[in-house]
Amino acid sequence: MKDKIVLITGGTSGIGLALAKEFGRQGCRISITGRDSDRLEIAHNELKDLGIECLGIQADASLETDQRKAVAQTINRYGSLDVLINNAGISMRAMFKDVDLEVIRKVMEINFFGTVYATKAALPYILKSKGSIVGISSIAGYKGLPGRTGYSASKFAMMGFLESLEIELLKKNVHVLIASPGFTSSRIRENSLTKDGAPQGVSPRLEEKMMTSEEVASIIYQAVKSRKRTVIMTGQGKLTVWLNKFFPEWVNKLVYNTMAKEPDSGL
Repeated sequence: MKDKIVLITGGTSGIGLALAKEFGRQGCRISITGRDSDRLEIAHNELKDLGIECLGIQADASLETDQRKAVAQTINRYGSLDVLINNAGISMRAMFKDVDLEVIRKVMEINFFGTVYATKAALPYILKSKGSIVGISSIAGYKGLPGRTGYSASKFAMMGFLESLEIELLKKNVHVLIASPGFTSSRIRENSLTKDGAPQGVSPRLEEKMMTSEEVASIIYQAVKSRKRTVIMTGQGKLTVWLNKFFPEWVNKLVYNTMAKEPDSGL
């Protein structure tokens, strides 16, 4: 992986920044994107202080023009692209009966269309390098979660898109990975959108009991290196996916009871 060129969308915090550090430590050259210029500068400087060659690009994942810009600037800086990691994402937490539909639209624009836009722009270069396209999905992409209808829909859509793309590229020696962390300690729940689109601000779950972003990044790095197709990162996640194939009604009840324990769950 030394000297491979890696573009990570949403790389200013959480899993994205941890991925930039992990791939950078392994000798890769990094581009990260972020919407917030201040946070982008902080993340960029943090990576440089670690001795990682890095390019910071201000870009909104939900805008096709910005995703094309991110790929173009990466190519201008490094000359090629080996790994695209579609990490930029946002969650939501509200019962469907209460949620403003613009919230679901925004989640889809970032999580699903952001992946589509970045992948479309990067594909010619990934084909040339016979590189990797990575989507950061979720167990919510295998099993719908109550209170996260828009988030689950976006991850199901991402996974369907990447699976279809993988088959299209079957004879092209391009690697496609769908990586699904379980609940991970990051800013995603703080930034999660409520029913009217305002950030939630406080996580409803015990963050200290979750996987760390660094653990997730290490697993994804190894999966890219070994060119795995899928990776589900927790025992709970693997069990949920397996049980759901055979006992979906029972798993529905289990998920309901688990999610109902959250404060103000709406269930």
